[in-house]
Amino acid sequence: MSYQPIENYGIIGDLRTTALIGLDGSIDFMCFPQFDSPTVFGRLLDDKKGGFFSINPEFKEMKTKQLYLPDTNILMTRFLSQDGVGELTDFMPLDGLDGKKLMRRLKTIRGEVKYRLACCPRFNYGKDVHTAVQDSPNAIIFRTDGNAGMAMRLKSSVPLQLAGVDATAEFTLAVGQTADFLWESVDTQPSTGEDFSGIVTAALTETIRFWKDWISQSTYRGRWMEVVNRSALVLKLLTSCQYGSIIAAPTFGLPETVGGNRNWDYRYAWIRDASFTVYSLLQLGYGKEAGQFMGWVEKQCRDIKGQEQLGIMYSIDGGRQLQETQLDHWEGYKGSSPVRIGNDAYAQLQLDIYGELMDSVYLYNKHGDPISYDFWKDLEKQMDWLSDNWNQPDDGIWEVRGGKKNFLYSRLACWVALDRAIKIAEARSFPHNGHWREQRDKIFNSIYSDFWDEGKQAFMQFPGSETVDASSLLMPLFRFISPKDPRWLSTLKRIEEELVTDSLVYRYRPDVAAPDGFISRDGTFSMCTFWYVECLSRAGQLDKARYYFEKMLGYANHLGLYSEQLGFEGEHLGNFPQAFTHLALISAAFNLNKQFDDQQNKNINPDQV
Repeated sequence: MSYQPIENYGIIGDLRTTALIGLDGSIDFMCFPQFDSPTVFGRLLDDKKGGFFSINPEFKEMKTKQLYLPDTNILMTRFLSQDGVGELTDFMPLDGLDGKKLMRRLKTIRGEVKYRLACCPRFNYGKDVHTAVQDSPNAIIFRTDGNAGMAMRLKSSVPLQLAGVDATAEFTLAVGQTADFLWESVDTQPSTGEDFSGIVTAALTETIRFWKDWISQSTYRGRWMEVVNRSALVLKLLTSCQYGSIIAAPTFGLPETVGGNRNWDYRYAWIRDASFTVYSLLQLGYGKEAGQFMGWVEKQCRDIKGQEQLGIMYSIDGGRQLQETQLDHWEGYKGSSPVRIGNDAYAQLQLDIYGELMDSVYLYNKHGDPISYDFWKDLEKQMDWLSDNWNQPDDGIWEVRGGKKNFLYSRLACWVALDRAIKIAEARSFPHNGHWREQRDKIFNSIYSDFWDEGKQAFMQFPGSETVDASSLLMPLFRFISPKDPRWLSTLKRIEEELVTDSLVYRYRPDVAAPDGFISRDGTFSMCTFWYVECLSRAGQLDKARYYFEKMLGYANHLGLYSEQLGFEGEHLGNFPQAFTHLALISAAFNLNKQFDDQQNKNINPDQV
């Protein structure tokens, strides 16, 4: 097998972990049992050593199509040929906290089709050896003794055979016939003697109901409802039902440049990304998920244990030590090595996390439930620290590893943090440190005096910088500056000249802005395009904003999913799918829809109402 394009994959999950399934019907990536656990299938990162679970018809020629059942995270892959048509349905049941199951249902729609199955797990990132034993004619157990040890069972409605330490099967299904497959942890209750097909049918029905019930709670009824709902479903998939944390992406090691070495692990909860996600969920009316994340953050604030400030990122259960190592035995996606697990950025100083966090707390306190006094006291300590430490270089939103700088976006976010803290305190009559207001205003004045370049008529990436930064697009979105302020409009013009190519936006110019020693060809950042769209719509350029927004929708994959970046040919790059891109899409669609509604309401003749 050669590597498929990153955009050839769909995702399913059970709010504990996810699996990526290619257009060829192969599960090529799955961590188990949690988002940040080691892989059991990892062919996406090494097509020989990673492991996979494939089901394919034996057609000489065929086309494939993938789709989600509407308003669900249940994935269908169709195999289309002159010799027959097969349909593979993949999903993960949501059974409380004890899921640990993946189900696959195969059905022949037309003709009589011969299929081949290969289940080839490779445990602990392919490092642990395992045994495979025939538990019954229709079940095989895979067991490893490495590290914590793991035992998985593959159960099937058709006979399975052992091929060394792998499971295989060859079988034929006539029109209307189905075959069911269950991949589960052995510590789940064994399913013996019952109607296997009936169990899968019941689980499928219940999983459809869960996702449809969940998406029906969205309050969004505007234009682009289908793409907004799909993005919301992606964000929900990346939310831990156990902890309330929200991961940045379900994958690690997917390259920002094919053949390059900027290959990071995104299976963790960044305070920044998760806070933005809360904002998007609140926009859609999902107060429960926002509240669960607030509970998770409150726990992190309480468990600092001697640390002066919050970390920028955590494991899903709140662990802070995410030491970065390399999987040297894996070649990486299309040879993009090293493959990294863990993320040394956890030790970086990124002051902007406080702005995103406090903005989400402010919105939750306003539109969700009032935060508790104890949570406020924990946040108060963080704001006291920030008011004394905002004026120092940091590593910035892009986590560059080329040295700390006084980044504009970090200053902006520090202003947001103190501004929202003051607003919460005033709304709730909480006593608070009067020093916050003084420092907030100092930051405000600093941005206008230190970051404004009179010659370039723009707010620059850092004082003395020769370029702008796409993160500046958040200045009007954070309500720091009016979206129609002359200084902002000239900054936007400079961003368009330096960073925008058609509707696509680069995050910065790495040659002059943030050299970090890594050789790569930076792609355009999809979330930056959606920020750009929102800035255009807020500035009153609605037709241009809509045009670019709808063009950007065309860069999604066949299922409406986005990775972190787009390459020169529009190929998806970086970890996939990325929460940040999907939440930025929701925010852009929400605001653009509101602007069009407001415009239409202004144009209504009162005599016609």
